[in-house]
Amino acid sequence: MMKKNLIIIALASACLLSSCGDYNKVLKSQDYSYRYEAAKEYFFSGQYNKASVVLADMITILKGSTKAEESLYMLAMCYYGQGDWLEASSTFKKYYTTYPRGEFTELARYYTCRALYNDTPEPQLDQTSTFSAINEIQTFCEYYPTSIYKDDAQNMMFELQDKLVEKEYLSAQLYYNLGNYMGNNYESCVITAQNALQDFPYAKRREDLSFLIVRAKYKMAVESVLEKQEERYRDVVDEYYAFKNEFPESKYIKDVEKMFKAANKNIKD
Repeated sequence: MMKKNLIIIALASACLLSSCGDYNKVLKSQDYSYRYEAAKEYFFSGQYNKASVVLADMITILKGSTKAEESLYMLAMCYYGQGDWLEASSTFKKYYTTYPRGEFTELARYYTCRALYNDTPEPQLDQTSTFSAINEIQTFCEYYPTSIYKDDAQNMMFELQDKLVEKEYLSAQLYYNLGNYMGNNYESCVITAQNALQDFPYAKRREDLSFLIVRAKYKMAVESVLEKQEERYRDVVDEYYAFKNEFPESKYIKDVEKMFKAANKNIKD
């Protein structure tokens, strides 16, 4: 049994060495057709690292030939297959700008969207790349309104918009938690939440943001100087009616009604 295992290991090692030898042979070969076919073989067998090394070296050599377009697209797909989202998106962009009517242009634009989408960070981090991804997706949908990938592209965009809203929600929450520390952070909470609702009216966080506005306005009224309190309590009442009208079955309805009753007690008839 042990002898059999050793034979298997030896055969596997021999295959690996043979493979490495073939790969080195490909890299050193001056036969560009051979290198090109080898790169395709690596690509279609999922050996993206090997394929990308060969293709990256071949792009300049193949420039102007019929193989150049396919090579550039395969190189981008290799980076994508390796999870190198920035290099993938950059190479896909290079493809569709070089070949605006190329065979793979629609796919290149679609995978640019996918690569940028995959590269976006968690909501609490800087969202510059998320805006870039959204812009790319919007452009794709404009270029290809009937594409089979349009639904997927739109779903990516909705998810990215929700990520931006989550970022704003976390910011609004932070302002609320800071309260009156070094300024009126309740007002900043309200403004941040209102802007998010205006920019993304169909966001999943709409109910949470709306509730946060009521809470912040109520706290702002409670902690106001006497001469501003009644006006701010009236603002709470207005916000309550708007909230209840939009979310009559809200999970926050009991909390909102408590604030409404407390605000009413501080309003003169």
